[in-house]
Amino acid sequence: MTDAQPTSSSAPTARQVADGWVETLADLDPTIGTALGTRPDDRRMPDLSPAGAEAEADAARRVLAELGGARVLDDDDRRCATLLRERLTAQLAVHDAGEHLAALRPIASPVQRMQQLFLLMPTATEHDWDVVADRMAQVPAAAEGFRASLEEGLRRGVRSAPRQAQAVVGQLDDWLAAADGRGWYAGFVTGAQAAAGVTDALRDRLDASAEAAAGGVARLRTWLAEQYLPAVADVPDAVGRDRYRLAARLHTGADLDVDEAYAWGWQELARIEADMAAEADRVLPGASAQQALAHLDEHGEAVEGVDEVRAWLQQMMDTAIAELDGTVVDVADPVKRVEAMIAPAGAAAAPYYTRPSLDFSRPGRTWLPTLGRDRFPTWDLISTWYHEGVPGHHLQLGQWAVRAGELSVFQTSVGSIPATTEGWALYAERLMDELGHLRTPGARLGYLDGQRMRAVRVVIDIGMHLRLRVPDVHPFHPGERWTAELGEEFFAQRSGSPAAFVHSEIERYLGWPGQAISYKLGERAWLAGRERARARRTASGETFDLRAWHTAALGLGSLGLDDLERELGAL
Repeated sequence: MTDAQPTSSSAPTARQVADGWVETLADLDPTIGTALGTRPDDRRMPDLSPAGAEAEADAARRVLAELGGARVLDDDDRRCATLLRERLTAQLAVHDAGEHLAALRPIASPVQRMQQLFLLMPTATEHDWDVVADRMAQVPAAAEGFRASLEEGLRRGVRSAPRQAQAVVGQLDDWLAAADGRGWYAGFVTGAQAAAGVTDALRDRLDASAEAAAGGVARLRTWLAEQYLPAVADVPDAVGRDRYRLAARLHTGADLDVDEAYAWGWQELARIEADMAAEADRVLPGASAQQALAHLDEHGEAVEGVDEVRAWLQQMMDTAIAELDGTVVDVADPVKRVEAMIAPAGAAAAPYYTRPSLDFSRPGRTWLPTLGRDRFPTWDLISTWYHEGVPGHHLQLGQWAVRAGELSVFQTSVGSIPATTEGWALYAERLMDELGHLRTPGARLGYLDGQRMRAVRVVIDIGMHLRLRVPDVHPFHPGERWTAELGEEFFAQRSGSPAAFVHSEIERYLGWPGQAISYKLGERAWLAGRERARARRTASGETFDLRAWHTAALGLGSLGLDDLERELGAL
C-alpha cells in the first residue's frame, strides 16, 4: 500500500515534493542552505521572529496538500512520502502548540544557531569572509527577532522555565567573555588573518560586524536576565504528559507509550548496572563501578593537552574507518574523511557531531568541549567517539549525503529523526563492543557508563516531565515523585562524569523534553530490526551477512520509530 494516491501521470513524485520542500525551507531559513553547503553565498541570518515561524508553518501546510496528490513509484518513494508526512504533521503540531515561542535552552535552540551557523560557513577565501561579514552584521536583527518570539510567548502564556533562561544567560556570558573580552565573534573573525587576499578594508568590516554581533547578543542577554527571568519565575521545570508526548514524537517519529518506555528504562538500567559491577571488578578488584571510574580518572590512561587530544581522536576515527571498511560495512570514499575539532567557548558540555555538506567540501566533524581541562582520561572518550564519529554519526550521516541524489535531500538531511540517528550511534557503540574493539583497561567500563547514562535518561526524562513515581521497590527515594533535584542526584550517583556535566545534562533534558530518550529507544529499534532480519534470513535457509545488512541499513535514509524496525527487518 502506498502513502499517497496519484492524481495523474504528470503529478510530482513524493521525492520531488520532498526536495521541493527542502528548497522552500532554504528560501525561508538560510541555516538550511548553509548546513547542506548548497548556498555558500547566502548572506542572511534566519528570521527568528513569530512572523518567520508562521511563514514556515504556512509553507508546510501547502506541502502537505501537495503530497496528497504525489505519485509513489517505488519503496524509496514510499518511505519518503511516509517520512515527509510524519515530519510535517509532527512539526505543525508543535508549532500550533506555540512551543517555538518558548524554545529557550542551552542546546539546539535559536540562540545557538546565532553561533553555530558561522561554524558551518566556508572561510578559505576573501569572498568567503565577505559573506561572513555581511551575515554577522545581521546577528543583532536575529537576536531581536528571537526576543520578539519570547515576548509573544509571554503574552500567550507559553513560557520557558527559569532554569533554561538562566543557563542561556550563562552561555551568552561565555560568548561575550571569549577572545579576552572582545567576544566570540571577534575571535572567530581573526581567522581572516590567515585567508588569502583579505584586504584591510574587509578586515575592518569584519571587526565592525563582530562588534555589532556582540552588541546584539549582549542586549539579548540583558533582556533575558532582567525581564524574561522575572516573568517566568513561577514556571515549573516539568512540561507534563501532553506536551511531553508532543515533543517526544518530534524526536522519535512515533506516538510513544511513555509508561511502557519508563518501565523498560528501569529494566534496561538494572541489566546494565549488573554488567558494570562485573566489569568494575576487572578494573579494580573489589571496587564498585563509581570507585573504578574514579580510579580510571586518576590512574587510567589519559591524553595530556588540548591539541594532543584532538590529534588522538582524529587517529582513532581514521583507524576505525580502516578497520571496518569492507569487513563490517562498506564505506564510500567521500565518507573516509572526518575531522576532530575542539568545540568553541560557550558550547554545551557534551561532545557532538556536525554532518558534512552534500558535496563534502565541508567534512563531517566531531567536537570536543574541553570545559577548561587539559587532561583527558580516555575511558570516557573511546566509546563516545565511536558514537559521535566512526562507526556512529559520521558513517550514517556521511552515507546519507552520498545517497542524497538517489533518495531525496529531505530523507538524508533535514528530515532526520533523532531516534534513527542517535539510535544508530548508540548501536554503533554496542557493535564495537560486540566486535571486541574495547580493548584497553577501562574502555568497556566507559562504554557501559555511557550505556547506563542513556538508560538513566529514559527513566529521569520521562519521570521528571511527567512527575512519575520512583518504583516502591527501588532503594532510591522509593515512591517519591521525580523532581529536577532528584533527577540530578540520581544521575550523579550513576555517572563517572564531572558534576558540571551532570548539571548541564539535567538542564538539557528539562529544556528539550523527549530528546534524551531517543538514544536508547532508537537503539532498541535498531537491535530489534537486526534480529528480525537475521531470523528472516535463517528461516529461509540463507546466511545473514552483517556487512551487507549494515551497508543497506545505512542507505535507507531517515525513518521514524513507527517504521524503522519493520524496514530494517525486511533487509
